[in-house]
Amino acid sequence: MDDKVPLSVAMIVRNEAQSLPDCLRSVAFARQIVVVDSGSEDETLRIASDFGCEVFSEAWRGFGPQKQFAVEKCREAWTLVLDADERIPPETARVIRLIVGSPDAAAGYSFPRKNFFQGRWIRHAGWWPDRVVRLFRKGEGCMTGAAVHESVAVDGPVEQLEVPIEHWTESRFDLILRKIDRYSTLGAQEAFVEGRRCSIWLAFLRAEFTFFQDYLLRGGFLDGPQGLTLAVTDAVNKFFKYAKLNELSRREKESDKMWRPPPHR
Repeated sequence: MDDKVPLSVAMIVRNEAQSLPDCLRSVAFARQIVVVDSGSEDETLRIASDFGCEVFSEAWRGFGPQKQFAVEKCREAWTLVLDADERIPPETARVIRLIVGSPDAAAGYSFPRKNFFQGRWIRHAGWWPDRVVRLFRKGEGCMTGAAVHESVAVDGPVEQLEVPIEHWTESRFDLILRKIDRYSTLGAQEAFVEGRRCSIWLAFLRAEFTFFQDYLLRGGFLDGPQGLTLAVTDAVNKFFKYAKLNELSRREKESDKMWRPPPHR
């Protein structure tokens, strides 16, 4: 008997061979799994194909547009947006099964997200409950167009669920540094397009306040060494985001000077 439910899972991936198998197994109850790849060089594509996913290759568009491309490939009555380093635990899967089979369900649903870092569930510094909207009826939800920190927008009522999504966030320092570089660049570019500007001193002050807020005000110290590490990495990310914004502003000024027309005589 086919026990799969009318649910499509939308995912974007790149070099996720290590995380993808556990993620896919956690949503094996979905009738369709859409995987959009943007140039993987590891076993990601083979893993997705062997699992029976519908795999698409698409040049990188930014997080929001890339995920929206995946959403548009979904055919089932319900869509669940998931990242490769996330998992749907059994209790959450049971609730999703009930929702997609109910005629009285809301347009969309949010979940608390349990973030695990270096083997520890992070409960403070804004990391819990870290509520995210991920499940919605087909045609009633879409991704925002943000290049980074994208989210699901639902046209209708959104109900809060208490069953979690698990997020096994990156714990290797070399990969964390790469992620900081990528996200800070995207964040700076987005802020620059919005017309925001920043000095290098303000970048430092933003980073300093971010650490103070995460580690002390929000209780990050209660999460032990992992909480300290996350507070530092969050502050470093904040510094480089605004330092790069300052760099973009400086380049803009230099470009304006180079192309300034000579004065009329």
